[in-house]
Amino acid sequence: MENLSNFAFFPVEFDKAAKAVKQQQIDELNSYIGAGGVTDLIVISHGWNNDIADAHALYERFFATARQLLDEGKLPAAVRRKFAVLGVFWPSKKFAEQELIPGGAAGLAGVDSGALRESLRELHGVFDAVDADQTLTELEQLLPRLEDSDQACAEFVTRMRGLVNPTQVDAADGSCLFFSLAPKEVFEKLRNPVSFTEISAPGETGALSLGMALELSDSSSLSDGGGAAGIGDFCSGIGSAANNLLNLTTYYQMKERAGLVGRVGLNPLLRDLQAANPALRLHLAGHSFGGRLVTAALAGDNEAGMPRASSLALLQAAYSHYGLAQKWDGQQDGLFRRVLSAGGLVGPGVITHTANDKAVGLAYPLASLLGGQLAAGLGDEQDKYGGIGRNGAQKTPEAVKASLLEVGSNYNFTAGKLYNLRADQFVKSHGDVTGPQVVYAVFQAIS
Repeated sequence: MENLSNFAFFPVEFDKAAKAVKQQQIDELNSYIGAGGVTDLIVISHGWNNDIADAHALYERFFATARQLLDEGKLPAAVRRKFAVLGVFWPSKKFAEQELIPGGAAGLAGVDSGALRESLRELHGVFDAVDADQTLTELEQLLPRLEDSDQACAEFVTRMRGLVNPTQVDAADGSCLFFSLAPKEVFEKLRNPVSFTEISAPGETGALSLGMALELSDSSSLSDGGGAAGIGDFCSGIGSAANNLLNLTTYYQMKERAGLVGRVGLNPLLRDLQAANPALRLHLAGHSFGGRLVTAALAGDNEAGMPRASSLALLQAAYSHYGLAQKWDGQQDGLFRRVLSAGGLVGPGVITHTANDKAVGLAYPLASLLGGQLAAGLGDEQDKYGGIGRNGAQKTPEAVKASLLEVGSNYNFTAGKLYNLRADQFVKSHGDVTGPQVVYAVFQAIS
């Protein structure tokens, strides 16, 4: 057993197929919980663009903040609990994005021998398709032909899409369009520029061109870690379409993997733990794609296979803002609606969201392009395609609008409700989720 700021910490690693890598890790967790005394198990998951060291550092910072709040008497209700922590580790391989087409050049001059070719090479090992790395190598050969050949552009789309084998597609995040539109149409739509609205000051917004370098790669500071890797520099033209296509394909791959690890790997582990320890309270927390992972773990494959969570914390989560919605388009429920409708969440849920989150805020405008939308500021709460870490849960009857508050504030959380905590004041970037205000809100929900 590892000690993490005086929390009993149990790492559990999963592979790409959602299988536990080391059965011994699960056995040690089961033994510790089974020995009695633990009242609450916190299950926490990192996001995309984290290796094991990055993920462990995220957990260290989060629980160091929690321990400080406990020691200072800021969480009096939590003192009466005995906690253990299950830290999920899943393969979210880094993608070292390079700056692409400086100045927004529309053509591919310089891209063939530069950043886009390097980006394709950096994606080796990311995708689950059997022949993925060979396909990426062959895609490099297509680059010189993209500017002059519609057939080459269509082939580029077809082969990129073939790298992902989706088990779940979702109209709410554009994946249905991505995998169904004609390849030439996908390429043409992704040539368009988009813009991103970020918070510049309380109550003020400003448009940030996606042609600017946003420094969301793994070369950014640790506080920005865990982002949607590959979401960054976007320019108009052929190079933009190719780059946007890489970004969307890698996004959908990590969406697929996070969902699979949650649904197939973590879900049965939690159900077994709860069956063996009926009094144990489960608390799920996830950052970025880890938010998708823990939500998928709670939803499971069917209502009979759901654990029961005493709290849920989605920290700048990377999935659709309609993921928990009821009839978001008048007909369809969100992909994870049964978490609420079937009683998977028996306590409160907290959702941090902010327009400062470029990583989540940039992914969904690309889906808007596929949907034929060309307006500025795509991806906000009025857009069909928006992220929950950008806008909170939308069209969700259980959702309550609120704000992330200072430590010591009274939230009055209610079981069965989701609290969209607008976090502009305290969360300045996608990875900024270990500060005292965030951790305090999570433990208020736990308590």
